[in-house]
Amino acid sequence: MTASEGHRPHRVVVLALDGLLPFELGIPHRIFGRPKDAAGRPLYEVVTCSVRPPGVVRTDADFDVHVPCGPEALATADTVIVPASYELGPVFEEGRLTPELAAALARIRPGTRLVSICTGVYVLAAAGRLDGRRATTHWADAERFQRLFPRIRVDADVLFVDDGDVLTSAGVAAGIDLCLHLVRRDFGTAVANDVARHTVVPPHRDGGQAQYIDRPVPDPQLATTTAARAWALARLHEPIQLRDMAAQEAMSVRTFTRRFREEVGVSPGQWLTRQRVERARHLLESTGLSMDRVARDAGFGTAQSMRQHLQQAIGVTPTAYRRTFRAEAGGAGDGHTEVTAAAGVPGQKVSTARATRPASASARALSKSSTG
Repeated sequence: MTASEGHRPHRVVVLALDGLLPFELGIPHRIFGRPKDAAGRPLYEVVTCSVRPPGVVRTDADFDVHVPCGPEALATADTVIVPASYELGPVFEEGRLTPELAAALARIRPGTRLVSICTGVYVLAAAGRLDGRRATTHWADAERFQRLFPRIRVDADVLFVDDGDVLTSAGVAAGIDLCLHLVRRDFGTAVANDVARHTVVPPHRDGGQAQYIDRPVPDPQLATTTAARAWALARLHEPIQLRDMAAQEAMSVRTFTRRFREEVGVSPGQWLTRQRVERARHLLESTGLSMDRVARDAGFGTAQSMRQHLQQAIGVTPTAYRRTFRAEAGGAGDGHTEVTAAAGVPGQKVSTARATRPASASARALSKSSTG
């Protein structure tokens, strides 16, 4: 078998339910349709299916969509994504699956990665896939969701939650954040950043959805912290004090910290650490610099400090991270099995139908650092 014949992209199956939101249905196709390996072959295959035989699925817009596959496609998935729907019926009202939906979900193979966007989380919850786990949904629906499913630990402040083999996003555009996170987790920051650039969205949004909840509007005459963030990003390799960032906006430290949290959703210190982690990841993927040099350029000072921060943020050491994605960058065109095998760390909880991914293995810790 040739390398080309052995190539099999990661199969993403999107479950389209009546009442679906077209925007959210399109997110997986847009994000996962872009990544390619070194030979130009797609790293993902995206398939849309229904709980019924192929045919029309209603949307919440003034048009319907024709879905080409029935529920049997779920049995072929490596990742199943459930976008939001406004017609979930007993799933939404009572936390109970319909027989039709239950039969469709029963086709999913053990070990398949499960993902929900916005209120698609009700489907995973009603199926019992989130019991005892942390999850999120649209902030406006979080309290109701928690009451209906008390065994789930609902976090209404984050953009998404990665609990290894089950991932949930907040509302609407947070589905983009989650799908980009999956690309980053599967194939590294360089691939995810390429997708983000072509989608014309930021590869990573600061803070969580708490910043989007309706609150009293700040006085527009008051300054923002944008200039301080730009200043800090230009000198991550240098020691940066909170008072120095505040000085860029001519604010007191107290005022700056409060305003920063209001705008970004996390503290200045958390934000700064996150930027340094992302800088270190980029350097580990794209350069052959020594660990000491990467640590200095990212602003961690020492390799030991960088190791501690990366271990906490993404669950793997710098050496393991470089081995994963530098190997992938050099040989991603050799077939899906090799690509995914390069991407995981043994002993982690994360699993898919194809392989446990050591880098993706860092899921739960990463979601904490990447969602605020």
